[in-house]
Amino acid sequence: MILSNVSIHCALDEGRLIITPEPEPRVKSSEHADCPYSTSAVDLLLGDEVAFFREGLAVNIDLRRGGFADLFGPNSESRKITREQPYALAPNRLVLGRTRELIELPIVDSGPCLAARVEGKSSYARCGLLVHFTAPTIHAGFRGTITLELINLGPIPILLYPDAPICQLVLEEVHGRPFRNDSAFQGQRTPGGCR
Repeated sequence: MILSNVSIHCALDEGRLIITPEPEPRVKSSEHADCPYSTSAVDLLLGDEVAFFREGLAVNIDLRRGGFADLFGPNSESRKITREQPYALAPNRLVLGRTRELIELPIVDSGPCLAARVEGKSSYARCGLLVHFTAPTIHAGFRGTITLELINLGPIPILLYPDAPICQLVLEEVHGRPFRNDSAFQGQRTPGGCR
């Protein structure tokens, strides 16, 4: 079952969902024209760093030889971005970004746990930007920033800047209480998925 914006607020108040910093305002008003809570999702913002494979590498991707972080770390570079100096994502290029917000979906003893899906925003998609396109699931028990795979399939560069409303989090209830089985990306704080 997908949570409504009212149910998302309840989950935040009950501690079944933790978003730091919490998106605001919770409701649209005359003072706040923009509200990050749509009827069934909450918008998340792009963080201040992107990372990408260095160009011209003489290496093949073979994940049988270790995890992603082992491959990406020594073969990548990262760049801080600001509103004054955004990153121009060229057509047919892939970078990793991360959400500004830290997300936590605790496994709780009372009430249902939550899992989530990360989806792109239609305003960017219509310009050719794919966001988190093959791995949208955020499992119950996850804690960390969300790494976003960003690829430009459009004909012109797209500027990526911090605090852009880059994706939306769709929350769902998990039937039954899961046992812990954390991924390699648990606790990640950088776009490359490192802790």
